[in-house]
Amino acid sequence: MRYQHTIKSAMSTTGVGLHSGQPSTLTLSPAPPDKGVVFRQTVEGVFHSCPASIHHVIPTELCTAVGANGVQVHTVEHILAALSGLEVDNVYVDVDAQEVPVLDGSAAPFVELIQGAESTPQDKPREFLKVLQPIHIANGSSQMTVLPSEAPCISCTIQFDHSLIQTQKYEYIWDVSDFQQEIAPARTFAFNDEIEAIWKKGLGQGGSLMNTLVFSDTAVLNEQGLRFADECVRHKVLDIIGDLTLLGRPMIGHVMAHCSGHALHNQFVKEILACPESWRIVYQDEMNLIEPSHVLTTHSIHTAPFSSAIAPSS
Repeated sequence: MRYQHTIKSAMSTTGVGLHSGQPSTLTLSPAPPDKGVVFRQTVEGVFHSCPASIHHVIPTELCTAVGANGVQVHTVEHILAALSGLEVDNVYVDVDAQEVPVLDGSAAPFVELIQGAESTPQDKPREFLKVLQPIHIANGSSQMTVLPSEAPCISCTIQFDHSLIQTQKYEYIWDVSDFQQEIAPARTFAFNDEIEAIWKKGLGQGGSLMNTLVFSDTAVLNEQGLRFADECVRHKVLDIIGDLTLLGRPMIGHVMAHCSGHALHNQFVKEILACPESWRIVYQDEMNLIEPSHVLTTHSIHTAPFSSAIAPSS
């Protein structure tokens, strides 16, 4: 039986918000079983909380944000990805500003924070949302599908009209060690010729070469270059992991994403929850529950043909 996990002790980190440019301190602290991830803030002297749930997602651009009960927190996807990737189920995330600090633009600093706090098991079994039938959504050329699978898996494709990116594909089969080494270090990215437009929207105010991978027309502007040759698609996988946390439970299924962004990820989570006939809640010792007639291959699903459309960066 796989049990839920929290952390042993509180740990904090400080940085600036990617979009607000404002200083922000984030503190992780232990939470009881079945609590999930809960964001907390002190607003006008009163302590408020907001669960990390799709039901509390608020509209925004270039990130995922949640808000409820007087709490509003933007750019939550990287800390959520780190918690999910390290299989920490229950934790309070206190933020003293309206945006999670971006740190180096990846989930790696949050992984280090969680490791410093030390994961510890709790006395409740971990529940999984196990996909039994395919679920698919599309928005133009952007699309997402989840198929029944023996283990969590994400296959991601991105396409950008840039010589250093073009088409990149990555498949991630769930593994804590692989998440730490292959996914968590991948940074958010942007294109130099789009930055001024982002600033005019009031976004990206805290962005810099210290926390964002920036591409000129022909090169990477960051002095140390890429961490991976396919760092961009790995970061998209990171974003998907973080946004899928909003389901409220880890999912057992094969997610396939093509040119997706936060808005589509959030729509996908809503679509999954709106199709209860296509999944069931199980414990670890009930994993092999897919009826043979329900097991479909990738080729069994009709999806729109891949195009050369430009996907949103994040």
